[in-house]
Amino acid sequence: MAKKQPISRRDFIKGMAAGAASVVTLGVLQACEAGSSSTAASSASSSAAASSSGTTAASSMSYTPGTYSASAAGIASDVTVTMTFDETSITAVEIDVSGETADIGGAIGDDMAQAILDAQSCDVDAVSGATVTRNAIKTAAADCISQASGTTVTVSETSDSDSSSDWLGEAPEIDESEITETLDTEVLVVGCGTGGWIAAMTAAEEGAQVLVVEKRESPTGPREDIGSINSKLQQESFEEYPEFEIDKMEALQDIVRYGAGYVNSDLIRCWEDNSGEMVDWLTELLEGTGNWYMSLEGGVGDTSDPGRDKAYATGHSPHLTDSVPEDTTLNSTFQAHCDELGVEWKLSTALVKLEQDDTGKVTGIIAQDQTDDHYVRINASKGVIMCTGGYATNTEMMKALQPQTLDMKVNCTLGSTCDGSGIKAMLWAGAKFSPVHASMMFNRCCVKPDETAGYETTGKWFWFGEQPFLKVNLNGERFCNESGPYEFMLHSMWMQPYHTYCDIFDANCEQYAEQFDEVGCCRLFAFPNGALSNRTFESCWESNEGLIEEGYIQKADTLEELAEKLNIPTDTFLATVEHYNEMCAAGEDSDYGKEAHRMTPVDTAPFYGVRTCAWQLTTLSGCQINTNMQVIQEDSTPIEGLYATGDCSGGFFGDTYPNLFTGLACGRTMTFGRRAAQIVAAL
Repeated sequence: MAKKQPISRRDFIKGMAAGAASVVTLGVLQACEAGSSSTAASSASSSAAASSSGTTAASSMSYTPGTYSASAAGIASDVTVTMTFDETSITAVEIDVSGETADIGGAIGDDMAQAILDAQSCDVDAVSGATVTRNAIKTAAADCISQASGTTVTVSETSDSDSSSDWLGEAPEIDESEITETLDTEVLVVGCGTGGWIAAMTAAEEGAQVLVVEKRESPTGPREDIGSINSKLQQESFEEYPEFEIDKMEALQDIVRYGAGYVNSDLIRCWEDNSGEMVDWLTELLEGTGNWYMSLEGGVGDTSDPGRDKAYATGHSPHLTDSVPEDTTLNSTFQAHCDELGVEWKLSTALVKLEQDDTGKVTGIIAQDQTDDHYVRINASKGVIMCTGGYATNTEMMKALQPQTLDMKVNCTLGSTCDGSGIKAMLWAGAKFSPVHASMMFNRCCVKPDETAGYETTGKWFWFGEQPFLKVNLNGERFCNESGPYEFMLHSMWMQPYHTYCDIFDANCEQYAEQFDEVGCCRLFAFPNGALSNRTFESCWESNEGLIEEGYIQKADTLEELAEKLNIPTDTFLATVEHYNEMCAAGEDSDYGKEAHRMTPVDTAPFYGVRTCAWQLTTLSGCQINTNMQVIQEDSTPIEGLYATGDCSGGFFGDTYPNLFTGLACGRTMTFGRRAAQIVAAL
């Protein structure tokens, strides 16, 4: 077979620019007053964004000599910039990003300091990635320059580039002289998280020599809600709980509907046919240690009052037994098993690109050891399994591929740290990309009453957000059925002012949360079959109390007071609550069709409200694979030697995540990681 030509950047981007052309520019100029620290924020009564122009710092400015400091809000912390000036120049820059995520914002401090010093300006974009931290650095640097110059300086807060940018770029060229280390293995697993652990353990159990490359200092912990069909635990439950049994064809059709047809139905069937065996294997592995037991998250909601969307009892969760060592985690358990099997590791090592022979077959990778920046070639005689995740932290890719998600999301310290490097490497090797681009989002982030959604806003984790209480937009109006898949709520939110809404609940919220009979990870009470929920109501409410103290959740004695605290129109809000309570009393949602048992009134003080937005866990659209987990080209033929699972792979999810199949994403990733490893190891 002739070697496939690398994908053309121009051809790849062509067609995307038209779809992104209508996106509002997010690079708003903001005035940075001396001593200020600001995050973009709006309320319903204000304009969407107030732009102000000014003079960007330049080398021609004059300064009062001295050292000045300023801070601005990053994602996880305040970022502090300290700058020293003589009469005409910036002479030193120090940046403290120690509180930011180590592999993202925490990694750009030195480079940004050098860029500011070289440019003699705060308005630099020489460093890509970590957009929120980067903008915080620029804002704080502008503050320092303002203090030193006596002139208010503005800086453009930008993403990595505009939405039509060439985010893909070209595969880097690494000179042979720079490759100072060569390693050989049979099966190479790139990235170790939910899929990488499973692939590594399975391939080693099958007798293959396995090497795992991971860019972090330690592997990422796997997700712990694991979706499957027909595991032994499920089959054992059918006699007592016949409603847990799943019709595979019905499930297939439902997942296809969630994806609006932008899915590979054969991949869904592959998960249905193999996921039970994967969970059984994992259950045996974990329970064999004596430290764990696996439970079926047995819940499908109130079948006597079914809603618009069907729930499936697919979820499985591992739990620790009563007496185990304090440091026991899934990571430590998997690590011990890998050590027994002889799995080799190359940590703190980042993928640079895939290597291919003259036929186009992938033979290994070039990576960079981040401890001293030397390059290493890793040859894989049987195959490379990509488990590198999505691109949630790559703002450049996000703006080009799914700008609507950036409008809805709020930055939170919890979520994916993946930057799309694995996806880009596969595209450079000729892979076919997903036709549509989506994320897994939960309505579990909140902002303060003067803030709204958007990727430059930093909010807090709000686990309570998925309870189907009354939700109103910033005009005080109810706007959709609050019950169902999390993203349905969020997509409806995008249609509302500032892509933000308010959760409204009252003193009876614990009683109502139990009455809701939720499923999956948002359930706050034990499942009908006795399985533990991910969180209890008590632990969730303890978090809510903290959010009240921090000024996120608003508590009020009257509905009028609550509206004022949330900055929403009082009269409209009162009318909305009155009408909603009337429908609750009647037992019928005549507006949007929410289930009767989830129509709970807001009528008992104290009343609570909070502005809610999207929490982005990860992106779902990667490079296309076939049912042998091989990455495919545009003509659907496989790229020999290249396999993928998880969020760097595509074809399983389309427009939205079907979260009423509990643990589906994790179950897909683990099932396909195991299948890829079995196939590759057998070569």
